[in-house]
Amino acid sequence: MLAMLDRERTVAGPGFNRWFVPPAALAVHLSIGQVYAFSVFNIPLEERFNASATAVSIIFSISIVMLGLSAAILGTWVEGNGPRKTMAVAAALWVAGFLVSALGIATGQLWIVYLGYGVLGGIGLGLGYISAPVCSTAWARPSPA
Repeated sequence: MLAMLDRERTVAGPGFNRWFVPPAALAVHLSIGQVYAFSVFNIPLEERFNASATAVSIIFSISIVMLGLSAAILGTWVEGNGPRKTMAVAAALWVAGFLVSALGIATGQLWIVYLGYGVLGGIGLGLGYISAPVCSTAWARPSPA
């Protein structure tokens, strides 16, 4: 089943409608762009953890740092594995980040939210951000003659 995520399957075949690629890449970027709306969570998180605005804002900072680090460090992994596998891993990490964060909120442990939304979610963000351009170039490429 995971073979459908292999890099070899990312080359567009004959008759592939390349107009599907830009909306798919845009959808990925819109989804992971949710991180920039993190300020919506600030006040509820401050109240839940009885924490300062700085302590809660660190969550966003960690996620953005992890976005940059994962994009830089895992870029060669993305090139080697292709956009499909990368997007699947990005989605899994992004969702895992939210689930771990929910656990942190439920247990009242702010450090777990740092780990979930910041670290796991941030790595998912980084992979998602670099997978869309790779996807656009790889899927839009015509199949070899």
